[in-house]
Amino acid sequence: MNKRKLNGLEVSAIGYGCMGLSQGYIPVPDKEEAIRLIHHAFELGCTFFDTAEGYAMGANEQLLGEALKPFRQQTVIATKFLIPENSGYHSLPQLKQELSNRLDNSLKRLGTDHIDLYYQHRVTKDIPVEDIAVCMGEFIKAGKILGWGQSQATVEEIRKAHAVTPLTAIQSEYSIMARGFEKEVIPLCEELGIGFVPFSPLANGLLSGKVSADDHYTGKDARRVISRFNKENIIANQPLLQVITALAAAKNATPAQISLAWMLHKKDFIVPIPGSRKRDRLTENFGAAAVTLTTAEYTALETALASLTIYGSRRDEDLAKLRTLQ
Repeated sequence: MNKRKLNGLEVSAIGYGCMGLSQGYIPVPDKEEAIRLIHHAFELGCTFFDTAEGYAMGANEQLLGEALKPFRQQTVIATKFLIPENSGYHSLPQLKQELSNRLDNSLKRLGTDHIDLYYQHRVTKDIPVEDIAVCMGEFIKAGKILGWGQSQATVEEIRKAHAVTPLTAIQSEYSIMARGFEKEVIPLCEELGIGFVPFSPLANGLLSGKVSADDHYTGKDARRVISRFNKENIIANQPLLQVITALAAAKNATPAQISLAWMLHKKDFIVPIPGSRKRDRLTENFGAAAVTLTTAEYTALETALASLTIYGSRRDEDLAKLRTLQ
């Protein structure tokens, strides 16, 4: 697979979002199958793997660390720390100690001596981003992390943080169905030389073309509370899927591959991290790196998309509802 640069950090053009191996979608694979899937991703050329301390309370980090142990030096690990709002950190030394503890715990679970890319998993509004950046700079100097990033950050937050300790990447939701970061954040990343890593690049699988309005989700499956999976929204978004499916047929590709190729064509510093719990879907997703859109095809697709209305979204507030659902 071709490689791309996230502010100097070299990664495969498409990464692997590993959250779904432990939570988010039902059923999750057992540990042995999850490790086989991670190995299969590596065999397909993926060198960029994404996790977080909060995924299954650290179990996802532990899983990824065990799976990547045979080829750790050939891979790039990204993980994330989350400091809740109103946590009460009123001094820089106190914040540094908290972050240091979280980092050490992630290193232990991952079984590694450094993390390649360490994100703040949502920007905490009551802690200055400059303070977070100072701490990240010290961790970089200590060799514990190689680079750092923010998730779902605004242009103001990015500029302030980057001025203190240069950011490696911004990780935010981005897909054909969620293009809110195109107006300001992605142009700013280009201006400052920061990578952009889209999570949910296939809109939680909806852009695969495999989702039916009659599908039903239960328990802690995230699709149960994501509004784009409401039956009426799936029906209303069929014109979008028809556009993508038509181009996929013309290119001998799949809708998922076209959706990923679209963002790869857009900017060379964009590196999507689709997740999957199935071997054939992994093969399909990473195959998108070999699907090239011509300028004419890309322009025609953009023109068609501009005429469509997108129904439904994915919001953190909605996902929080899963905690109270049976």
